[in-house]
Amino acid sequence: MYSASQRSREMLMIRPIEHATVIGAGAMGTVCALLLASRGARVKLWARSIDRARQLADDRENKRYLPGHSLSSNIDPTHDIAAALACPQLIVSAIPCQHVRGIWVAIALKCNVTAPVLSVAKGIEVETLLRPTQILDDILGNATVAAMSGPCLAPEAAAGLPTAVVVASEDYRVANMIQEAFSTSSFRVYTNPDMIGVELGGAAKNVIGIAAGACDGLELGNNAKASLLTRGLVEITRLGLALGAHADTFRGLAGIGDLIATCNSTVSRNHTAGERIGRGMPIEQVIETSHGVIEGIASTQSVLQLADLHHVDMPITRAIYSVLFEHQSPKSAIDGLMTRQLKGE
Repeated sequence: MYSASQRSREMLMIRPIEHATVIGAGAMGTVCALLLASRGARVKLWARSIDRARQLADDRENKRYLPGHSLSSNIDPTHDIAAALACPQLIVSAIPCQHVRGIWVAIALKCNVTAPVLSVAKGIEVETLLRPTQILDDILGNATVAAMSGPCLAPEAAAGLPTAVVVASEDYRVANMIQEAFSTSSFRVYTNPDMIGVELGGAAKNVIGIAAGACDGLELGNNAKASLLTRGLVEITRLGLALGAHADTFRGLAGIGDLIATCNSTVSRNHTAGERIGRGMPIEQVIETSHGVIEGIASTQSVLQLADLHHVDMPITRAIYSVLFEHQSPKSAIDGLMTRQLKGE
């Protein structure tokens, strides 16, 4: 919870966002642009590829990552980073976690970033074990950063289906500004000061999402999947507490909410990857045929490294690591989990 003095700032007038920039034109970046534009903001949607920027501008639709949803007239696709960052009041970083550093280092060399930066990436950097906002802080230094996470499957949010997420920032005024900028009649935003918990929940649930997909691929049934989600949340919370997060965060949207959505969705790349693995598809082929980055694969490495560093027991994460990187069969990994030493819950 924010302190009483922080929450009292809610009484202050929050200036509406008139100009915003979204860095990254994938599914989530496009959704963020659509939401901000629906609230009246003029949005620059930056695409890494000049061809992608042209396609978005010509077709007024992200046919690769979010087909069927037209870009409104106040969304301007661009490949010109200087133009994109000319005057935004808010910048959204919608870059997959393992690519955040490379792209933002290049941006920082060309532009002076002064607006708050909201990260919507879900992962932990493998080389440094930093969360996305920590990577941004490492590169930008003096910029105010925030993170948004929760059960937000891009096609559903774009279609206007009811969605609720949480935004975390140490600065309540920034969190409140983002809350106001994104909230619509179908997209509800809550605030939370626990940046560690919100970002860790978003990263670690992708690992459990792969495991849940493998359960479905192996046709292990609802009992197994329910047990997996429950025990998965236990180990995510265990790691979060070791890192300084708040237990309540994992009982909320960024924890169990995001976990449920990912583990039960046919459009989640992590769940889909796990399901294909469970059915016997080689990991390399799963990656090659995926329609976008499977964040949970890299996150399995980094989350397990964090667990080992802080002496936290994460058996499900370790089992998924053995499947992804040590060539253990999914069935054998499940058997190993079921035959662990008996203990109290």
